[in-house]
Amino acid sequence: MARRPLPRILSSGSAQIARSREIARTAADSATDVLQPLITVSRGLRKLAATARAKWAATPKERRGPTLLLVAACVLVVALVPYGPLLALVTLMGAAAWKGRERPVVKTGPDDAEIARLKGLYEALVPYFSVPDDPAPLFTHGGDWSGAFGEYAFDEDGRPTRLRIAYPPYFTDGEPAARARVEQLLHAKSGRGREYHFDWDQEGNLLVMSVLSALPATIAAQRFVTVPGETVLGFTDEDAVQRTVPVVAADGTEDAPAVVWRTGPRSAEPHLLAVGQPGSGTTSLLRSIALQALPHGDVLIVEGGGTGEYACLTGRDGVLAVECGLSGALASLEWAAHETERRLIAANRARQAGHPAPEDTRRPLWILLDRPGVLGHLAAADGRPDPQELLQVPLRHGRTAQVTVVVAEQFDSTDTLSETVRSHTRARIVLGPASAEQIEAVLGVAPHTTPTPQVPAGRGYARLGTGPVLRLQVPATPDPYDDSTSEAHRQAVLALLPERRTAADAVAVETVGFESAGLESAGFETTTLKTVTVAAATATEAAPASTPDAAPAPTPAPPRHEPDVAPLTPVAPVARYEGEPTPRLTADPGPAPRHAPVAAEG
Repeated sequence: MARRPLPRILSSGSAQIARSREIARTAADSATDVLQPLITVSRGLRKLAATARAKWAATPKERRGPTLLLVAACVLVVALVPYGPLLALVTLMGAAAWKGRERPVVKTGPDDAEIARLKGLYEALVPYFSVPDDPAPLFTHGGDWSGAFGEYAFDEDGRPTRLRIAYPPYFTDGEPAARARVEQLLHAKSGRGREYHFDWDQEGNLLVMSVLSALPATIAAQRFVTVPGETVLGFTDEDAVQRTVPVVAADGTEDAPAVVWRTGPRSAEPHLLAVGQPGSGTTSLLRSIALQALPHGDVLIVEGGGTGEYACLTGRDGVLAVECGLSGALASLEWAAHETERRLIAANRARQAGHPAPEDTRRPLWILLDRPGVLGHLAAADGRPDPQELLQVPLRHGRTAQVTVVVAEQFDSTDTLSETVRSHTRARIVLGPASAEQIEAVLGVAPHTTPTPQVPAGRGYARLGTGPVLRLQVPATPDPYDDSTSEAHRQAVLALLPERRTAADAVAVETVGFESAGLESAGFETTTLKTVTVAAATATEAAPASTPDAAPAPTPAPPRHEPDVAPLTPVAPVARYEGEPTPRLTADPGPAPRHAPVAAEG
């Protein structure tokens, strides 16, 4: 059957459309050539107007009036001069033509240097994304790189900042080792010293490599908009979290994406472990956590380094103790363990009686332990128990008892961390320069970015439980008593510190030695503990000195935020307060004061 020819109108329509397009394009080019001077002058006038508007916006308000007066005077002089308006117009047109002569260069593709770099990346990926049995390989030596690289961008130095790579479906992108080899290659070939993010789309067989901008380090310590039980650990990328917090930075107020750590009875990660190099910012992190915890709870600080980094918190309202020595650390942590047991028992009794939990068991208690490895070494040399052993009860039952433990250690001492600390601190932070293997050893998962060797203090990674690994920048919280601290940061930290206790309710920590005579037979161990002494209620009323023969004077009630003596073995000692008689060896039948440890049943 013979094919019928198409109608003439259909066969010749495409040719007519092409000729019409060519005529229109020619007419547009001719009009552009004719109107080119007018287009140049118009572009120049637009640029001059934009420059004048910017200068006017940058002029202070108190100088705008004199500026307007000067401009009006110049206009009046030009108008009065013969041929002044004409000369002014000619001058303006000339300036506009000179300003508008530069056309913006539209870049339509990579230049020769960028093409050479893309070819180098393509050739380097051939051994990873090709197999000999592939009949139509996407990556071949000497092949076309444009089919594999769908999107690319470069910086001023010609290094790639964004690259989208299509790889064959048989590549084992589900194996971390295979992905790590490709990421290491791209990191080395694209330029070191920058932090790259690798996004693997396993469904679409696409890999997007992008260069991450540095996290802002201009956010200092301040009051963050959070509810009780929430702590801002730091700030991360905008697309990493869904919550932002209004902050005051160096360039004004802004909404910053925050890494918020939730604690309390319903928290899945009630305890935190921070690891870093010396000077990486772990101590600043603990100071930031302490300043955020003090408005709603009590804080007990144990510093193993003994450098006095927490001296600014000594004697503040809500700070139970700041211990730097081994004896004080053991006594404080022993008290914390018994306080956790007391809270559990009190809350259990209240629930059995059908009453709400007592108020003193609902107030959060924070235990901040900095560098426990140093204290463990001193305890082993002195034949005393490791302070980490006293953290078993707070770590295991702290979530129910509103007790939160934060431990900070350095990389060279991570082997000294006990198994209890490792298993119960499910919120992890790594600060400072660290390799991918070190980060994975702490967080449990390798980060999706390439760590840089040079990072500022407080920069690192965070992972809450089984969540993703997030980049982190801790708020600048330096020691305000350090001479190298800037004045702005010093004032920011001092503004957050609670008031110091007055003479009426100040708490001093003194060392009380229990005589071994007569105590060993009663079951007490001879030891020296840090006990709490309460000042007199008023400066004028001094409590009489107590003697064994005198009648016992009334004991002043301990303050709400101060712990009592950590109990001795096997029975609990009684804290000595100013104006109180010598402690008795028998248990007091009266009600236990607030925060006093209660012996466990059975």
